[in-house]
Amino acid sequence: MKVLLLKDPKDKDSGPDPYVKELGLYGFEATLIPVLSFEFISLESLFEKLSHPECYGGLVFTSPRALEAIKICLKEKSKNEAWLKSLKQRWKTKPTYVVGKATASLGEEPNSSALLFPCGALKREVLPTALREKGIPLESLTVYQTTQHPDLRESLSSYFSQQGIPASVVFFSPSGVKFCLQHIQKLSGDFLAHIKFAAIGPTTAEALEAAGVPVPCTAESPTPQDLAAGLQKVLQAQNCRVSE
Repeated sequence: MKVLLLKDPKDKDSGPDPYVKELGLYGFEATLIPVLSFEFISLESLFEKLSHPECYGGLVFTSPRALEAIKICLKEKSKNEAWLKSLKQRWKTKPTYVVGKATASLGEEPNSSALLFPCGALKREVLPTALREKGIPLESLTVYQTTQHPDLRESLSSYFSQQGIPASVVFFSPSGVKFCLQHIQKLSGDFLAHIKFAAIGPTTAEALEAAGVPVPCTAESPTPQDLAAGLQKVLQAQNCRVSE
């Protein structure tokens, strides 16, 4: 069975994409189509804030893109020298919070200084609201913007014309729903009902459902293993067969 994954491929230098590999173990033929493109912004402002660790109680990251923004920001020789000379060590003495860790631990943060939060333009307000309710100041700085991948439409058209209708289409973000869903509905035509739509997590599932699309499969956690297990269960249960 064919599965279309609407996500960027993993860095080629680190081997095969784990989602394609895991789905292959279950007998699925998975294809990746990159959906998003990222533009990094406000990097001078980011470095200015990074230059004053004494003003912040720590760092908060909810996206690998935010970490990438810092790496790009520090590529310039003079900035990198300043970082290595003292800033890196000074930031090391402060806590860093990432998604997946117990958010409750933030409620025990004794420092009254604001947490620095490099984020995307489409950030959700869940984290800022939760911290505000706990009385923890958060200073957000938008360091990247999410746009549609320039080759998206052409890639989707090529996939459907060459591979046919997939058994499942997996969305990995609400942005993916925004940029892809209408194209997929148009390309699928009368066969749209044959596709089992899947989401990598509840936020993405909500975006699909808000667009009127049923989501029979939402991964229990955003991992290749849970996605593959969920798809196998749904596709086998529905006896979903797609002509090769």
